[in-house]
Amino acid sequence: MNKTIFGTACLLGMLTIILGAFGAHGLEKLITADAIETFETGVRYQMYHVFLLFILGLLPGLAPNIKRIVFYLIVSGIILFSFSLFLLAINELVDFDFKKIGFLTPIGGTLQIMAWGILAYNFLKMKSNTLQNE
Repeated sequence: MNKTIFGTACLLGMLTIILGAFGAHGLEKLITADAIETFETGVRYQMYHVFLLFILGLLPGLAPNIKRIVFYLIVSGIILFSFSLFLLAINELVDFDFKKIGFLTPIGGTLQIMAWGILAYNFLKMKSNTLQNE
């Protein structure tokens, strides 16, 4: 599972840098300042959760099923939260009205909150000697 977590973190990290550069250099003359800010919010939260994936992969003593649940919540949250923000930011550039999918953003945020909560809960209930032995 750790290999999958790290691989996903690396891919999403690279994508974050690409999207950040695209937002900063490719979109700046095409969309409004508010839309750029929305796009940057998506990039920022994606990178925060890439770091969380790395921490998840390194965290010793966490049950594999908990790692898997947290992993899927993080990735699903990134897709629903950040990617919906990316699409909402470029809404004025395309014919489709991405505001119709705006309800996905808070669902993605909720999944990310759940991932943090489950991780914190399971980390706190681990015995301290489990962390010291690994």
